Amino acid sequence: MAITIGIVEDHTEFRQSLIYLIASFSDYQLAWSYPSVEEALEHFQQTDIILLDINLPGISGLDAIPVIKRRFPEQKIIMLTILEDDHHIFEALRNGADGYILKKTTPVKILDAIQQVYEGGAALTPMVARQIMAFFKPQKTQFHESSSLTAREKEILSLIILGLTNEIIGEKLFISVQTVRNHIKNIYDKLQVHSRAQVVAKAMRDRLV
Repeated sequence: MAITIGIVEDHTEFRQSLIYLIASFSDYQLAWSYPSVEEALEHFQQTDIILLDINLPGISGLDAIPVIKRRFPEQKIIMLTILEDDHHIFEALRNGADGYILKKTTPVKILDAIQQVYEGGAALTPMVARQIMAFFKPQKTQFHESSSLTAREKEILSLIILGLTNEIIGEKLFISVQTVRNHIKNIYDKLQVHSRAQVVAKAMRDRLV
């Protein structure tokens, strides 16, 4: 079954290029596309993935995330933007975005990000992932939540931040996918979060790794 995609992008040429990209592969299906959050919400239909710009006329992409998530908690959202500063990345993840990729990302990598989030990962382009890691790397102070994590849980948390799926984490650490899931459940419980995006945002804010 094809992955259904919604697009909120006000730049006409870029929006059309995304529509063409999605239409070129049978594994993906465009459900709708709109130039503003207001139009998208007015005609909203839940999809597997939403590609959401940040700089939009009217309601911004950052402000739209919690609005959409309150109405449709299971809706997965990938920010697709030109903005690559720490503030926008952090705010998007804190608000509940499931991925953050840049518009200069190659078409193949955009499709990879869609697939990754669809499969339960947190899609981050390498540049964004590096910025996230750099954001808290200089800080050596460990908080209570971090000290409660085991060495293996911290290792898995670092890999989650890089956007890796459970399967890839298992391969890297030579453990089963079920063992990865068990560790992630423990991480969620200890940090009091409920999603990969939330755990990334908390790790960024509290410098947990």
